[in-house]
Amino acid sequence: MFDLDVMPDASEIIHYDTIGIPLYIRELKLSAYPDMRALCHWHEDIEWIRIVNGNMNYEINGNRILLQKDDCLMINSRQMHYGFSQNYRECDFLCILFHPQLLTGFQPLYQQYVQPITENQHLEYLHYRSGSDAASRASGLLDRIVQLKKAGNPAFEMEIIGTMHFLWGLIFKSIQTVSAQNGRPEDSEIALQKTMVSYIYQHYMEKITLNDIASAGNVCRSKCCSIFRHYLRQSPIDFLNAYRLKVSCHLLAATDTSITEIALSCGFNHLSYFSKLFLRCYGCTPRDYRNQHR
Repeated sequence: MFDLDVMPDASEIIHYDTIGIPLYIRELKLSAYPDMRALCHWHEDIEWIRIVNGNMNYEINGNRILLQKDDCLMINSRQMHYGFSQNYRECDFLCILFHPQLLTGFQPLYQQYVQPITENQHLEYLHYRSGSDAASRASGLLDRIVQLKKAGNPAFEMEIIGTMHFLWGLIFKSIQTVSAQNGRPEDSEIALQKTMVSYIYQHYMEKITLNDIASAGNVCRSKCCSIFRHYLRQSPIDFLNAYRLKVSCHLLAATDTSITEIALSCGFNHLSYFSKLFLRCYGCTPRDYRNQHR
């Protein structure tokens, strides 16, 4: 699980495996996330998910997909997304991200094969279901990327980038044969949701209310709650507290700041309330969490 750092527009800053090479390759478990649920985020990078064992629910711009064993999912650039477990069962999965500019520095090829995908507002994602030829091919390529990273042989990054080109060819062929029925141009509600989430990411340390969050999107309180329920399956305040708790985890593990100061710096006015929410979300006290992650 990676820390969620964000840009001013709340798009995620990816902590790549190697500085200067926009690749992020991980074998993950859904149980690594609080409440078995990732935070809503978006980024410039293309993201691939491959289910190794179990299943996972995935939300992309309000569309819910059930991913099952050996399914592969490609999430296009700048789509609002997150994964979660609805029944609290474990899911093992691969998560691979890369920036589209990694593919080619040759502008004509980039314009012909990359931009038609990354700039296609109707293409939010591609779901390759297990058993299909496309899913088998995608799974093989994603597995090879993980194996190349594990082996760490000289120039393994070059081999990974080469494999990425085969993956991109699979994507490009898919959009020639499959209608983008899953997509639509970014509508006003998705833009509002991003604006309100951005406000939370930028002001979580302050005393903010439901009225403040709604005002950030220039909507009423009921509309604000409706949008959060539709796209994030959470109330605005629940989402705010979830992000505050995630930030507090980083501070507990990485600093010697007192627990009281951490609670206050994350926007919690009372240590008791912070500790109660933390215990409910993580199953341990903030002090126990700090001791476990030192």
